[in-house]
Amino acid sequence: MAAGKSDQKKEGVDKKTIARFKKILLKEREDIIGEVKQISESSKEMGQDGIQDIGDEAANIYNKQILLSLNENERVRLQEVDEALDRIANGIYGICEECGGPISLKRLEVRPVAKYCVPCLMRLEKGKI
Repeated sequence: MAAGKSDQKKEGVDKKTIARFKKILLKEREDIIGEVKQISESSKEMGQDGIQDIGDEAANIYNKQILLSLNENERVRLQEVDEALDRIANGIYGICEECGGPISLKRLEVRPVAKYCVPCLMRLEKGKI
C-alpha cells in the first residue's frame, strides 16, 4: 500500500496534461528561435546604412551589445525549454529534481520549465542568500 502511494507520488502529472505542456513548450521553443533569428538579423543590419560619425558608431556598438545580451537570455530560455522537453521524454516532467515529489500544477502553469517544487525552490533560494 505504501509502495503504491510512492509510485503515485513519483508520477506527478497525467499524460493529457503532459501533452498540453509539451505543446506549450514546443511553441515557446519555436518563438524563442524566431526571436533569436530576428535579433540576429537586426544586429547584422545595424551600421550598414552608409557613412557614420563617431556618435552613430558608438550608438550602434551599444545597441549591438544590448542585442547580444538579449541573445544570451534567449539561449538560457531555450536551454530551460529543451531541458523541460527532455524531462517529458524521460517521463520525469512535473517531478521535483530535489525531493522527487510532484511539482504543483499551478507552478507548472506559471512556469512550465520548473524543475523544483515550491518548498524546495524556497530552500534553494534561502541557501543562496
